[in-house]
Amino acid sequence: MNIALLGPSGVGKGTHAASLAARFRMVHVATGDLFRRNLQNRTALGLQAQDYLNRAELVPDEVVDAMMAEWATRLPADRGALFDGFPRTSDQVHFLDELLQRLGRRLDAVVYLRVPDDEIMQRLSGRLVCRACQAPYHTQFNPPAQPGRCDECGGTLYARPDDTTALGQARLRIFHRVTEPVLVHYATDRKLVVVPGHGTVAAVEAALAEAFTAVENGTVRFAASDEVAGFTPPRLALPAGSASLDLVLLGGPGSGKGTQAERLRAALKVPHVATGDLFRDNLRQVTALGQLAKTYMDRGELVPDDVTDAMVEERIARVDARDGFILDGFPRTLGQAEALVEIMMRLHRRLAGVIYIKVSDAAIIERLAGRLICRRCQAPFHRRYNAPREEGKCDHCGGELYTRTDDAPETVGARLVTFHRQTEPLIAYYRSAGLLHEIAGEGDVGEISARCLATVQRVIKRPETFSLLETATP
Repeated sequence: MNIALLGPSGVGKGTHAASLAARFRMVHVATGDLFRRNLQNRTALGLQAQDYLNRAELVPDEVVDAMMAEWATRLPADRGALFDGFPRTSDQVHFLDELLQRLGRRLDAVVYLRVPDDEIMQRLSGRLVCRACQAPYHTQFNPPAQPGRCDECGGTLYARPDDTTALGQARLRIFHRVTEPVLVHYATDRKLVVVPGHGTVAAVEAALAEAFTAVENGTVRFAASDEVAGFTPPRLALPAGSASLDLVLLGGPGSGKGTQAERLRAALKVPHVATGDLFRDNLRQVTALGQLAKTYMDRGELVPDDVTDAMVEERIARVDARDGFILDGFPRTLGQAEALVEIMMRLHRRLAGVIYIKVSDAAIIERLAGRLICRRCQAPFHRRYNAPREEGKCDHCGGELYTRTDDAPETVGARLVTFHRQTEPLIAYYRSAGLLHEIAGEGDVGEISARCLATVQRVIKRPETFSLLETATP
């Protein structure tokens, strides 16, 4: 029997998952624990993830997907899997379906532990976590036998710095926006079981055990779509908004987004906002968001979307982005696209256009095979298409150039699979809104820049920017 246990942060999944797995002869897996174990054990995937963390970069989804796939292939044939908090996104739904099909398994049910939002916020205010084994406790609902000490390993208990009201509310918004469509999907597939999660720990445990037993016996009542539907994604644009030149650049790894974003920045005089640079800047400058991100990294955890969303919102709200911006690397998923809509609405702005630089997979693999990155300023070069003036040295800062480990052909192939799985719905989303503009991204770099500028000319609303573009050269 293979079951996914879903619910927002603070609902109590971690409290019940281990005992349920033992009772029903299942193996419990949570992506956070899986990620930490790979880092601690210095596995090949753990070393790859650590390489991203060492460069102060977000660990990409395909690395975590690979960790999950490796774990699943080692699952004993006579044991089922209990996926704790996974799949959380529509993209992960497709990944898990494909993975289980390859392994000759199937997902028998998705159990949604439902708790009202106001009760979740109350729970987060008293939540405690063990520093050593990450076991969850609560000062009121699930207190440890000895105050401040973990019942399982004796480790020190602490309150997580991200269990604040503001961040708790942000996580709930993300859950409703990103995971509720997953619940509707499974309800449509007749696989969703809804279990009320309020009450004592013992009562919730009994309700979950009853649901698992019903799945095992084939007597379960699956929920209908209307029992979980209720979240309406925000509109893509406001009926009226600022006339700023707010652009998004989409493209696969190695498509040239960074190069074209820099050229557009110089021509349009609006900032280039790359999420990788944004993440590094927050860590280096020790901002409040950077410190929060570092607490996740120091615990060997993935930095959650609400932190990235907040970094993006803070950046594009600055004065220098008043006339527009070029977003590079965000959004990557449909959930992030909907988050961007919410951000833009709060700022009383709307997207002017989305430029998709389309490059074939074969060309991307060829490009990345020759890519070089500066260790100091992260500037990109290429042995063939954009060679540095002096071999091995950055033209901009004189830093050492190196080849990233994730630019190996086999790794690039996995990155492209993830890119297509995540980005195809995103492209359809922006196309349906009339915002998407597709650019042929192969050929001479200058010609690609000219195509990008010509596209911006078609989407821009402000006459003064047209005059700027007329004098701009790629």
